[in-house]
Amino acid sequence: MSELSERFETHDPGQKQIAEKVRCDACPVMCYIADGRTGACDRYGNIDGRIVRMDPLTILDHAADAGGAVVPFAAGDREWNGDLVSTARPFVTAIGAGTTYPDYKPAPFIVSQEVEGVDLVTVVTEGIFSYCGVKVKIDTDRHLGPETAMVRAQGEAVGHVTTGEYGSQMLSLGGVHHLTGGSKQEGRVTCDTLLDLCNRKPVELAIEGGSTVIVEAGKPPVIDGKAESRMRVGCGSATIGMFASQWRGLVDEVVVVDDHITGVVSEHQAGKVLGWEDTGIRIVGRRSTPGRYFKVSEPGIGWGGTSISDPRSILGDWNEKKGARPGLSLLMVSTTGEQFTYYELDAALKPVEKPFPERLRKSVGLIEDNCEPALCTVLFIGGAGGSLRAGVTENPVNLTRSVQGMKTYVTVGGAPVYVWPGGGITLMVDVTRVPENAFGHVPTPALVAPIEFTLRRDDYIRLGGYADEIRSVEDVKARGGEYLNARRDRDAPPSNPWPPLAQLHRGGEGGRS
Repeated sequence: MSELSERFETHDPGQKQIAEKVRCDACPVMCYIADGRTGACDRYGNIDGRIVRMDPLTILDHAADAGGAVVPFAAGDREWNGDLVSTARPFVTAIGAGTTYPDYKPAPFIVSQEVEGVDLVTVVTEGIFSYCGVKVKIDTDRHLGPETAMVRAQGEAVGHVTTGEYGSQMLSLGGVHHLTGGSKQEGRVTCDTLLDLCNRKPVELAIEGGSTVIVEAGKPPVIDGKAESRMRVGCGSATIGMFASQWRGLVDEVVVVDDHITGVVSEHQAGKVLGWEDTGIRIVGRRSTPGRYFKVSEPGIGWGGTSISDPRSILGDWNEKKGARPGLSLLMVSTTGEQFTYYELDAALKPVEKPFPERLRKSVGLIEDNCEPALCTVLFIGGAGGSLRAGVTENPVNLTRSVQGMKTYVTVGGAPVYVWPGGGITLMVDVTRVPENAFGHVPTPALVAPIEFTLRRDDYIRLGGYADEIRSVEDVKARGGEYLNARRDRDAPPSNPWPPLAQLHRGGEGGRS
């Protein structure tokens, strides 16, 4: 008998135990789990006849001084334990906490804590997100594939290419239609892909009509087997604006080749301000404003994200009446400084490649120095729906209104999130700011993500929260929760501020989470 068939035995509704297996109610799959085994999610197991959350509850320790100053004495009446930095602000995250499913019950932990005179309540739960996905930002000038092209993992459709942004290619992956609207295999692969991306593991993606790219959050993208090293400094026009003064007096003309906006220094406003003389150059492309050209080439993996390997292919005939002359010097360079070539016009006014002069190396190096490292950014995006909110309050819409009114601060594993305006609680978080392996899955399929709601205690009571379930941090540490949680203390990343005291002191006024 296979492992899956062992976990999914037929059972009668309401039956709690079959053949010494315990039924887990942490998600809709309702696994029957034998002693010493885990369910299909690998998150819950049967330990001596009880369902146990296998990962420990994670508690983050924040220094009392957000600026990182040395604070030798702990706050309150706690005795100093010898630590040079006070960690008097423990924050109970939802990592390892368990879930609200089935939805009638309160969240696994509802924790009270006083911070700088504000009595706060933090409600933590591991939400089951069928409505979720990731947005991937890939720093590269290379053309990965046409907009709306299908993105596949393990041969299955998991998303698509979306609109390109400044120096980056963007992918939209996951979503309910890929998770549950296609075949079972498509849903399983989509879930696996999202899980690996959110847990900062490398994933290979194939773009129809384009490239194969390996994406790993916080790491350089690997495109068709080649790792990217740098993100472009800007478009061709921006590069001209930044570095025109570096080239003045060293070369007669500079062309910065770019798939989006190719720049020509002699025509550009920056060149005109510097008194640059006309050169009679002509660019094969669509002229926008002086010194700025669109569509000099099709997108590709060549110079500046174009499809060209010889930049002279974007040059037309030089006009002698407008300044072209034999010996005129020309620098052509890409927006990352990776490609650069030097030419001089011959007697027929044709650019001839010459050895690259030392006088121009500093300026090309300056372009490279101003490029940031090329990285992959993975943002988890999910909708916190009614079932999750029911674990916070008996009237779920009250939580939505509190979040929208900025009285409730939302975090994912202690990391700050961006909450989208409009209806519902649609949130987005950078997975590199969340502790490692914070995301899980259930085979419905859906992702499981930690989520915390922090608000003033009086506001929590007013929105209909579960007042009788509020516990202290000390009690949580001492007794754990419903699933016999172990405890794991971790330092919070310094870029993850908690709690948002300024916001909570004002009762919710201020910027959105």
